[in-house]
Amino acid sequence: MKEIIIPVLNLIGSLGFLLYGMKLMSDGVQKSAGEKLQRALSVITGNRFVALLTGLVVTMIIQSSGASTVMVVTFVNAGLMSLAQSVGVIFGANIGTTITAWIVSIFGFNFKISAFAIPVFGFGYFLTVLIKKNVYKNLGEAIMGFGLLFFGLSGLSDVFQPEQLGWLFNIQGNGPLAVVAGFFIGIIITALLHSSSAFSAIVIVMAAGNLISWELAAAMTLGSNIGSTIDAILAAIGKTADARRSALIHVMFNVFGTVLVLIFFRPFLDLVVLCTPGHNDPSNMAIRISMFHTIFKVLSTVVLLPMQTPLVKLACRMIKDKENTKNSSYKLEFINLPSKDSITTHIIQAEKAIADMTDIVSDMFDKIQIGVTQRDPSFIKDYEETSAAAEEYVDQMHEQITHYLIKCEQMELTEKQIQHISTMIQIVDELEDMSDNCYTTIMLINRSIEKKMKFQPEDEERLLPYIELARQFLQFIRRNINTTIDAAKLELARELEDGIDAFRIDLKKVARKRLESGANVKAELLYIDIVRSIEHIGDNCFSISESLTNK
Repeated sequence: MKEIIIPVLNLIGSLGFLLYGMKLMSDGVQKSAGEKLQRALSVITGNRFVALLTGLVVTMIIQSSGASTVMVVTFVNAGLMSLAQSVGVIFGANIGTTITAWIVSIFGFNFKISAFAIPVFGFGYFLTVLIKKNVYKNLGEAIMGFGLLFFGLSGLSDVFQPEQLGWLFNIQGNGPLAVVAGFFIGIIITALLHSSSAFSAIVIVMAAGNLISWELAAAMTLGSNIGSTIDAILAAIGKTADARRSALIHVMFNVFGTVLVLIFFRPFLDLVVLCTPGHNDPSNMAIRISMFHTIFKVLSTVVLLPMQTPLVKLACRMIKDKENTKNSSYKLEFINLPSKDSITTHIIQAEKAIADMTDIVSDMFDKIQIGVTQRDPSFIKDYEETSAAAEEYVDQMHEQITHYLIKCEQMELTEKQIQHISTMIQIVDELEDMSDNCYTTIMLINRSIEKKMKFQPEDEERLLPYIELARQFLQFIRRNINTTIDAAKLELARELEDGIDAFRIDLKKVARKRLESGANVKAELLYIDIVRSIEHIGDNCFSISESLTNK
């Protein structure tokens, strides 16, 4: 009994080291470079080859195609990336995920693993303890994960020996039934582990120990590619149609490639053996499996990348847009992403929501200029109801985005991220206040039209440049809403604010003089209220400008 219990416990422990090492390594890299990588994904261009290269590089660095595809689905859902743009990134991520198998096969079987793993872990640990900068702490965390990964591999290699549990995992079938069994084992275990990279490492260790045949290892690797789509599928649940379509394309990529290889299974295995250095050497099994994985992904990409447009059309046919998708209510739901989550993904999504909020407020402000120049009953009919709906929508955005950012604050954050989220909350408050001021101004204009109050021609001539200056300030905010404003831009904001204040003083002075000379009191007071309300919009813009200097 002891001969079984101890190896089983060693197997569980080694698998834990392997999985935690991969997580630690991926999380460490994401913390140190993940924000830049994710922002690179969120602003990807329409060029399919650039998208492919971006997905490839990002996944190679963060060591997780699951994390990459989850980011892609999230960005498509937020409108930061189109469905067509996501295709190349998904294909690149599928190639990039093969790097883990190469690391395991090259380093794990050319060195004494345990002797290599322990010093690496120690170096990473002291890097996190002795150096205070976050970037080095995160790098040290990644190095510790690297050491744990190989420590787990060492334990698995020992467990998968004939005198340990090797006899239990010794499956040497070569027929079609064995291939099908291996294929489904790969799907199930990878879906449970949420990591095709971890399962690939296990397959390599088992194959290197002659516990499974070359054919069975290939079948398991094929199955792991189907199982790896679980993260994207989970991330797409409840999301927009395009987000679900991007997850579907990820599934289609892996299913298509797998079916193609299964049809030509024997010839494909012969091709891989031929392409593997020292292909006649059976001890070179680890390199052979890595080569199999890479060739499979590359050939799938070569076949499917030119078919990007038909794939998108097929996904659109399979997942149709919901009828009556137009909704008057706003919802920004905080979802704990599956796989290796990153706060940066949530921050980018919140930034997109704030940019959308700024656009709506800008559209509301444009109606002010129309009302001042048009000044007829059609303005009331066309814009009063739409402005009220827009103001209500901005109120909902204010509530939802603030709630979303508060949820983000509960995650593990760096000091920079804490400051950034605090700034975004301040900006959302100012945008909501600005929408109230825009709506108030529009209602004042409406009242002046309903009461048939006449403004002097010279008043309109003075008011329009005043409104235009405020509009320029709002456009300045719109352009810089998710950037950091430097001293030069802040000075420009201050000049716009001073210009608006100077205009306001002059306009109110003229109106008061007319009041003193017996002008219509109601008309002049309403005019002053419009001037004051627009000045408040300028104040909101300057407050946002100051907040943006703290990002």
